Amino acid sequence: MTDPSKPGRPDRRSFLRTVGTGAGAAAVAAQAAAALRSLAPNVAYDGPTLVKVGRQPDGLPDGLTFLPEARLFVFRSGRAYHAISAVCTHLGCTVHPEALSAAEDRRVSGRPMRVTHRFVCSCHGSRYHGDGANESGPAPAPLPWYRVLVSPDDGQLAVDLSQPVPAGRQLTLL
Repeated sequence: MTDPSKPGRPDRRSFLRTVGTGAGAAAVAAQAAAALRSLAPNVAYDGPTLVKVGRQPDGLPDGLTFLPEARLFVFRSGRAYHAISAVCTHLGCTVHPEALSAAEDRRVSGRPMRVTHRFVCSCHGSRYHGDGANESGPAPAPLPWYRVLVSPDDGQLAVDLSQPVPAGRQLTLL
């Protein structure tokens, strides 16, 4: 109880109520700050945009090469190279190649192309032709193709993941 002879001095009950209210408000503010902070990622998930593949002409074998760290397929046919993403356009799972029982001839951007694989997403069942075109499943778009170039600094074959190109575009070395 408050002693009327000592004005301005709160009793124990009002002091504890004030401290408890302040501690509750501080806890709610800290929780709100943590919830807002969780909306912004604290890690950059972007990898390098230029992926070095190797020295040419012997850096890659003929056929399909999978680069798991870049989630990328690089194809070599003689002196011609092209690169297709291994990231499913549905939800971002990594697709894997399946060898065809017999090679198929397809037309990609008006040019003939020999296809020996197709791509399958094991997460949700999307299927892609060997040129990256979506065949079936929930995938809304084809697998993107990326620009293949010779790196100017060291002469290695490189793939620029920041530059998608139309399907069928290849780099042919002379």
